Amino acid sequence: MSRDVPIHSWPGSYYINSEKRWENGTLSLTRTMVRFVSNQSKESLASFRLSRIMELKMESSSFIFSTLTVLEEGNVKHWFGSLKPNRVVVYNVLEHFWRERLLSPSSEARGAECKPSKGRELISLVAGAQRRLEDTGSVLSHQGEQFDNMMQGLEKIDSDLGVADKLLLELESPSWWPFGKLPWKTQQEAKAQDAARAGAAAASAAGKGSSRNKVIASIPAVVTKGGDSDLKPGCLLVLVSSVEVRDTNCQLLHRFERNDIDEIRVHSPYEITVRQRFIGKPDICYRFLSAKMPEAMSVLEMQYKRKCQDTELPLEVPAGELSQLQVHVLQPSVSQAEAQELKQMLMQLKNLALEAETELERQDDVLDELTSSTDRATMHIEKHTCRMKRLL
Repeated sequence: MSRDVPIHSWPGSYYINSEKRWENGTLSLTRTMVRFVSNQSKESLASFRLSRIMELKMESSSFIFSTLTVLEEGNVKHWFGSLKPNRVVVYNVLEHFWRERLLSPSSEARGAECKPSKGRELISLVAGAQRRLEDTGSVLSHQGEQFDNMMQGLEKIDSDLGVADKLLLELESPSWWPFGKLPWKTQQEAKAQDAARAGAAAASAAGKGSSRNKVIASIPAVVTKGGDSDLKPGCLLVLVSSVEVRDTNCQLLHRFERNDIDEIRVHSPYEITVRQRFIGKPDICYRFLSAKMPEAMSVLEMQYKRKCQDTELPLEVPAGELSQLQVHVLQPSVSQAEAQELKQMLMQLKNLALEAETELERQDDVLDELTSSTDRATMHIEKHTCRMKRLL
């Protein structure tokens, strides 16, 4: 039996074909398995891997009884009925994880007998995160060099514009005119400067808008704004300045601006809730369930680290009320050597993250300076262009 923690569970019934009857119980989904456990006997009546599913359908039994059917390899068909909140929700969630499981690289062919320990799995995950962070650091370093080169180029442009300004000043004030600038120049220059400033401001706003709308992460998800009865396929987009909820046709359902998000509650590695609170009216709250949620969480935790909250098991729970699954989770499954190795790797991850944060802060300052320098250069170029046109 797989020891994966359930991602989601639903009350329902299962048709036992050998006995020609329905049995009440709980249908649960884990990272790799689908399982139905009887409420009466506590036995598993059905258990199969997501990778073995051939077809998922919503059908009706001979008594016009709405059911969800799962066709397993070997032409084995499972019937599930009386699913709560409804079979459509269960179908949407199962279909999402089944599809994503098929599209992702599978490691099940290695067999359960060669499955690594929990400690080795954690070490493998941390090693992958470390490699990704090192790659990110290399990209940040290259990006920083590009920013520095851009700053040097802008300084050169600014110097050239200063020389152009002096030359234009000499052309605008001929030696034969003893009273400084020609009298009709002042009003024209004022209009040209206003037009250049307006153009630079518009260009800056457009540039900032495009950077704010850059998509950092996009994952398919099952989404609901209400309760469990309204889970529908959609997608979650994490942008530079917001989080967006979209349907399967990429139509925008809601946008959470960065400053509007009050809480991101992490229920499991595959399920989160994003909330915006209001005074005097209901909160706006969306719940996301996705097989690729860990990819988005790595970004969300960086952008909203002070607003992310984990849902934890209460500390004071009577031992008799703990399920077998919770007892297994609470039991230590990492050896002392593995824990020491994990500690060292986490320290390296922390150092890499601090270095990346320092570089990001430096690049933020450089980017602000680049923006202001570009605006000034644009304004000066527009001004000089207007002055040269008047001289022709």
